Amino acid sequence: MIVILGLIVFLLIVGIVIYNSLIGKRNQVTNAFSAIDVMLKKRFDLIPNLVEVVKQYTNYEQSTLTKIVELRARATSGNLTDEEKASLDTELSSAVKGLMVTVENYPDLKANTNFLNLQTTWTESEEQIAAARRTYNASVTDYNNAIMMFPGNMFAGMLGYTKIDVLETPEEERKNISAKELFNN
Repeated sequence: MIVILGLIVFLLIVGIVIYNSLIGKRNQVTNAFSAIDVMLKKRFDLIPNLVEVVKQYTNYEQSTLTKIVELRARATSGNLTDEEKASLDTELSSAVKGLMVTVENYPDLKANTNFLNLQTTWTESEEQIAAARRTYNASVTDYNNAIMMFPGNMFAGMLGYTKIDVLETPEEERKNISAKELFNN
């Protein structure tokens, strides 16, 4: 009788530990995505300043500046799913990278202190976003392992926990970039 009672208590404790572990891992994923959100907001807050400084020095493609402003407005409008946020992030990154390459044609702008400070801040922001993405992917991998491996998979199935996809680099960003092509446009 004592052995059976001891076994029941042991299984109950193991169940509680596994349950708490799964909850903790799910919360780590949520927290990691929240960190990405914070970094993206910082980036979105830089965009109006960057656009204004560039406008002062260039008669440059207004359509690119307009696109960047529109993407920022959509991104900060709220009510976006995580997938929509990631998609907008990719579009916005691409548009701003194009802007930064085009700036090479404007020596006065490249020498402007405000622009240089914004460019430095932008670079730091991009590095922080990359670090937050790595943290998110590590948390997702840890969570996915916990819900797919025994005995966590038994509890995860009962709790309705499902696999979460890691953030991936879009195919167009994986291609090698030709510096010659960038500066010949």
